[in-house]
Amino acid sequence: MKILIVGSGGREHTLAWKIAQSPRVTKIYCAPGNAGIAQIAECVAIKPMEFDKLTAFAKEKQIDLTVVGMDDPLVGGIVDAFEAEGLRVFGPRKNAAIIEGSKAFSKDLMKKYGIPTAAYETFTDAESALAYLRGGVKFPIVLKADGLALGKGVLICKDLPEAEAGVDELMREKRFGAAGDTIVIEEFMTGREVSVLSFVDGKTLRVMTSAQDHKRAKDGDRGLNTGGMGTFSPSPFFTKEIEEECMRTIFRPTVEAMAAEGRPFAGVLFFGLMLTADGPKVLEYNARFGDPETQVVLPRMKNDIVDVFEACVDGTLDRIELAFEDNAAVCVVLASDGYPEHYEKGLPISGLESFEGDPSHFVFHAGTAVDAEGRIVTNGGRVLGVTALGADLHEARREAYAATERISFANKYMRHDIGKAIDEA
Repeated sequence: MKILIVGSGGREHTLAWKIAQSPRVTKIYCAPGNAGIAQIAECVAIKPMEFDKLTAFAKEKQIDLTVVGMDDPLVGGIVDAFEAEGLRVFGPRKNAAIIEGSKAFSKDLMKKYGIPTAAYETFTDAESALAYLRGGVKFPIVLKADGLALGKGVLICKDLPEAEAGVDELMREKRFGAAGDTIVIEEFMTGREVSVLSFVDGKTLRVMTSAQDHKRAKDGDRGLNTGGMGTFSPSPFFTKEIEEECMRTIFRPTVEAMAAEGRPFAGVLFFGLMLTADGPKVLEYNARFGDPETQVVLPRMKNDIVDVFEACVDGTLDRIELAFEDNAAVCVVLASDGYPEHYEKGLPISGLESFEGDPSHFVFHAGTAVDAEGRIVTNGGRVLGVTALGADLHEARREAYAATERISFANKYMRHDIGKAIDEA
């Protein structure tokens, strides 16, 4: 098989790495890819939103399956574009990807079908949002941009002045562009956060192993929201009992709700959960693999991922049983100092060669490029994801942090408390 991956981050590098393990695969392309992906796939200079160029390329190269990693093309309708050309593609259609593309849609869906989530209100103008906030709401409170905002359009506001500034930022200053034309204001939930990825074929759902992301830029969950600074898998807080409850109250009801709405979901459905005192509730849905959750989930997965992709496309997922190693994984993101705001690019990276052939330590490239001199250099805010496997979470954490010392670049920055929660488990 010839496979095309769409995307350029750490998630897509992990997907390429996992796909390359399939004996069914003879060639992998990635559009546009990065310096790490280029070591296992042929990178193609086509942007993820250039659907016409991507479909033409898939036809020209006789691609057997296209795997879409990123949210923007999925929400924009890339799957519909590929299907219209008779091409096989893994991911939800546009009318199903809206579950991530619009927070207001997903909240309304949960309300309609009784899926547990935080209480909320939706606003399309700043004046109404401010009037609501000034009407005696309970703080802290959460403001969410309705549309896609690179995982950063969520503001947790501890008091009214912060919330008023947040409304200005999202709706008037348009910090996240059109994503803030509509905002959702919802109650602040407390508890353990858990990320659960699942494969779905429209009707059947197969849950992958759990993970936990760390969104904030700085230690102690301080600083700005980022695309994710590190993650661990499995979550010791996501017990068998909680998984069964989520299957009954959240996972299956969501898949059934989407089908009932005439929006059958096929692809990866990501459940961002909060384990509250009142039981598990949905924080958010994503319509694709999480980044950096993918970097700890796929290294533990036993299945040939291509078999699973095809079952989702063909509606035969009921014949697949997912299997994961009885181990643990921790990923620490090496970022550029100053991320997610201002940071330097183009800095040479050293030490990557020490990971070649290492069966339990992996480096997944997120923001890298090759410069004119052929060196791998930094090319983004999140640069690399350093993942280590271990017999348990404590060992995996020790190994991941030890492995970060093997890599150097001038403005290297990381959190030092990824997985700290496991000490409390």
